[in-house]
Amino acid sequence: MATRRLGVSADHEHYRWWALSCTSLGMLLATINSGTLIIALPDLERSLHTSLLSLVWVILAYMIASTVLVLTAGRLSDLFGRKQAYVLGFAVFTLASLGAGFSANGTQLILWRIVQGIGGALLFANASALVTDAFPREQLGVAMGTNVMVAAIGLVIGPVLGGGLVAIAWPWVFWFNVPLGVLGTLWAHHILRELARVDHVRGLDPWGTLTFVVGLTGLVFGVSRGGLDGWTGAMTIVPIVAGAVLLPLFVLIERHQEAPMLDLTIFANRLFAMATLAAFINGLSRFALTFVFVFYFQGAQGDDPIVAGLKLAPLALGMLIASPLAGIYADRHGSRALAAAGMLVSAIGMAGMTTLGLTTSYVAAALWLLITGIGSGMFNSPNTAAMMGAVAANRRGVAAGARTMLQNTGAVLSIAFVLAIITAAVPKDTLFAIFSGLATGLSAAKLDPFIANMHIALWVLAATSVVGMVVSLMRPRQAAAGPVAAPEAVAR
Repeated sequence: MATRRLGVSADHEHYRWWALSCTSLGMLLATINSGTLIIALPDLERSLHTSLLSLVWVILAYMIASTVLVLTAGRLSDLFGRKQAYVLGFAVFTLASLGAGFSANGTQLILWRIVQGIGGALLFANASALVTDAFPREQLGVAMGTNVMVAAIGLVIGPVLGGGLVAIAWPWVFWFNVPLGVLGTLWAHHILRELARVDHVRGLDPWGTLTFVVGLTGLVFGVSRGGLDGWTGAMTIVPIVAGAVLLPLFVLIERHQEAPMLDLTIFANRLFAMATLAAFINGLSRFALTFVFVFYFQGAQGDDPIVAGLKLAPLALGMLIASPLAGIYADRHGSRALAAAGMLVSAIGMAGMTTLGLTTSYVAAALWLLITGIGSGMFNSPNTAAMMGAVAANRRGVAAGARTMLQNTGAVLSIAFVLAIITAAVPKDTLFAIFSGLATGLSAAKLDPFIANMHIALWVLAATSVVGMVVSLMRPRQAAAGPVAAPEAVAR
């Protein structure tokens, strides 16, 4: 007697909700991991005796790996199947989390984080494509809103959980991912069905991938190092110049590839192009906030990790409240105005954060974090649904990869540039005390330069968010132009 398979068939009316459960679990894993790790950074610095630059690269290594490989992962999923790629992503992420907890120093941890990033690329490249395959276009906003809502739950849980885990031992920040990752691997393997047609234009783009890897890594390394060690050294100037040369060269390479890593033809659709640019700007303006506030709460204000994690909760709660409502609204009324309004609300929240000082009441910080989170929730799910609904079914893997690549590129640059601003003109001993969570013995006079630079960084992020609002308004009022076809379909 044949055993009954878990889940439902691909043509079942409820399959879309089963598929959404898999992508939501992946989103939960990614965001919990992000929150637990960021809150644990001061403990990692003390336990592994890392340099400040190495500490920052524990975050950046994962983000760069997942960013530069996400398009290749999307391409592979279009060629060989999204389910297989998604399941593999869960498995790789889980194994890397296990290894990361055994790291003996900062270098080993950075290497394991790169492996985690490979798994993350496979997850990120396929999550929105799997949802878009399963849901009708008129329900995409609700589906994407659900994913963002789950991400917000992870962002609430992550910092608080991270505070508790580092109280046990820092490796548990990574080992906690293992049971969740095993569950996700098995669940996705049994639940997901392959819906997409295989893209018959085969081939990869090693030269494009290599150019983008070296260019982005060089630019981010140079900028992050410049703020700490000065802007005149060869180790700062050479990587920045390499990035400035190689990233434009990457675009030229992609224009002449038969099977490019980044298929530029998908940007022929103005809706997709403007929404993708807005996603890049959103990553640039929003991602560094959590990074900044961990060191504001733990460093400048002297909170322990659990308290700091609780204090970050309003940012995620705002996303949790706004995301599903924004998705429902976008399905009925369109995403253009809502996405623009979300960027404006985020800008208002970040501008308000510039009023925070060493002794400011937490009520003020919570208010501005909540407003920024609401703005982020208003933007993310409608923008993602609009983008994915604008591409043909057999190009959704590479389209999802393009969206994630550009958004994550913005996030990576966000941390690098904000770090450079915050560390400028702040004495190194003060920086190490703040980033190690040991600043309670420092005088207000020593901490004031950090607060002043934090305000400058927040103004820059707020201004960037306003630019994102303008870009969101540049998209068409209606998505009636239809999905972007594959290049070979256009040729016919």
